[in-house]
Order: sequence, then C-alpha cells, then structure tokens
Amino acid sequence: MAKHRRVWNETVFRQYIRDGRGQGVGAGYTPWLLIQDFASRGMVSRVKGSKTGRVHHLMSNLELSFFFLLDWADDVLDIREQYPLLDLRRMIEIAEAAQIRYPYDPQSGFPYVMTSDFYIDTKRGPIVVTIKPAADLAKPRVREKLEIERRYWDSQNIRWTIVTENEIDHAKARNIEWLSQASDLAQFGLTKYEQDLCFAYFRARYCEDTVSQLIRNVEREFCLSPGMGLNIYKHLAYWKRIDFNTDGQVDFSMFIESGSRLAA
Repeated sequence: MAKHRRVWNETVFRQYIRDGRGQGVGAGYTPWLLIQDFASRGMVSRVKGSKTGRVHHLMSNLELSFFFLLDWADDVLDIREQYPLLDLRRMIEIAEAAQIRYPYDPQSGFPYVMTSDFYIDTKRGPIVVTIKPAADLAKPRVREKLEIERRYWDSQNIRWTIVTENEIDHAKARNIEWLSQASDLAQFGLTKYEQDLCFAYFRARYCEDTVSQLIRNVEREFCLSPGMGLNIYKHLAYWKRIDFNTDGQVDFSMFIESGSRLAA
C-alpha cells in the first residue's frame, strides 16, 4: 500500500465515500485509489478497458500486464481495480484475531483502507487477485497484510489468490497491448463511415489475401495514410472481429511497411 501525498484521516475517508470511490460496477465503478493520489516514481498507467469502457488506474507494470490478460479473457465480465475493503471494524477485528498490526496513518492515527488489486466478475463467479512481485512475498510485513486480506475474503466466501510475475504470460499481455493501441480508430482521424467501408472490405477479402496484402490493399483502395491499414487490422483483431493468435511472439514479417514505419 503506497503512501498518500497528504495525511490520511476520517475527513479524507468520508470525502472518498462521497466521491463514490470503490463503488459502482462496470463503467460506473470508481477505483478507491487513483494514480494521482500518490507521489510515486514507479510505473503507473491509465488504460481504457474494452469490457467496462472506462479508464482503469493501474499502479505497476505487473498490474498493467495482468489487466490486459483480464480484458482479453472471454470468461471475464467486469474488472474493478484498487478495490477497497471498507468494513474497517471487521478488518481490524481480523487483524487482531491474527495478532497482526493493522496499518494506521502515523500522523492521524486513522486506519488505512486496505485494497485488493482486482475484484473480477467472471462467468463462474467473482475472484479477487492481489498482484505482488515474487521477491516481496519474503517480506514479513507484506505477508502480514496479505494474511489480513486473505482472511477477509475467506470470510466473504470469495476466492482470493496472489499473482506474481511468474504467473503472468508477459508475451501475450504485450501482444494484447499492441493491439489495443488501435482500439479507437477515431484517434487517427478515420470517420465512422470510413471505418465501416474499410471493415467491410477487410472482412470480405480476409480469407483470400494474406495479411500483408490486405494491409497494403486497404490503404490503396481508400487512399489511407501509410500505416492505417495495420491500424485497421489491429483494431479488428482487438475487438475479436477477426482471428488473432495472442500467444507467443507476433510475426511482424507478415506486416509490410507501406511507405513509412509501421504504426506499432
């Protein structure tokens, strides 16, 4: 749990509640923690999800990689990151029963709200995931906080698990991230009408031409700027409107440079 820029106290806690943090589902969910809340020099990311349509706040590269895997998975229905364990009385009781010191703000003495990195709704029910570098699991204080978290979710009869870098398919996550760069073609100036024409052309010839031919031909057919054909391909693959194997290394030899660098 990172440190806040300002003192954490009951006033701030109640403001978070009024702001709707940690509440809602889908597009209406607001994470308990936002990246602007922390004076962090680490890697933080704001990424728009395909399942929720909202911006997700991710506090590390590991969280980012795991998020892309979740966002791609057909079994996942909703992703709520930085999910708060708001029943402070219950959390403190759990810590005391386990003889673990619950975390409090050192200045105000007000208890911190512990969070789980991901609360995931799936077709088989909810699951909660905490992301940790494997090396952190050897730290006694980290293990204590994880035990509080584990006991809380166990009392809720919700499956909870820890994921480290060793359980993340980083190659697959990078491939999905690569596709996501073209999730919204409007950012490249392509109108909805132009997109529909290109999509229809692309799908009609998808089984006849190679990918490199399609990328080249769609740019030529619709007088698109170099690299836009690849963006169309990535867009269709990202939204699973054409097949794309996200496992392993992407074979960039199938793509062509149509007059300039690829829009990768």
